[in-house]
Amino acid sequence: MKLPARNIFYRNSLSIIFILMFLLSWGAQIYFGWRLYTHELEERGKEAVSLSAYFWSGHSISATFENFQSEFFQMFLYVVLTIFLRQVGSAESKDPELPEEVDREPLPSASSPAPVKAGGWRLRIYKHSLSIVFALLFAGSWGGHLLGSYRNFNEEKLLNDEPAVPLSEFLAEPDFWFETFQNWQSEFLSIASIVILTIFLRQKGSPESKPVDAPHNQTGK
Repeated sequence: MKLPARNIFYRNSLSIIFILMFLLSWGAQIYFGWRLYTHELEERGKEAVSLSAYFWSGHSISATFENFQSEFFQMFLYVVLTIFLRQVGSAESKDPELPEEVDREPLPSASSPAPVKAGGWRLRIYKHSLSIVFALLFAGSWGGHLLGSYRNFNEEKLLNDEPAVPLSEFLAEPDFWFETFQNWQSEFLSIASIVILTIFLRQKGSPESKPVDAPHNQTGK
């Protein structure tokens, strides 16, 4: 029996819902960050800023990219390290002994992506395109975090009637590095959690879990 066609929302619901959650959360972050920043300005006897002005402030940019860079770094490491490293029994690991489908060389077919059909340098890039894009997203968001944190640092200096400092001097300060490692450690912990917990725990219906009746020593999904 032919299954009924699903609508576009059903077929793309996972990405749609997460993008909506991201936009709502980001909007809330900007709004409450603006209120916090305005409150701090008022306490110092300074003039408040508009929401649009706050959006481009160092405080806002730093807070946004501080989270972006740690998430993209997490995903980059997750994609790359799971190529080589193993965890027996984890749903997130390749089998430590058996060959995996993802390790075979690509074979072009009528339904293959265009770079696979083209071969050559296009295929060589495409074979690593996921890690390349995550690396670029991490590099860009790390730079955005650095820029925002640097601007916020100097904005704080100006509010205190102190002179701004050059970037080289700012990099010697602990502020940016504290923000960076504060986020990285939480990302490493979350990856370790899903790798280890999927050895013993299950969630029926989730592709991130092994089947409920799978033995603990089964590696992969």
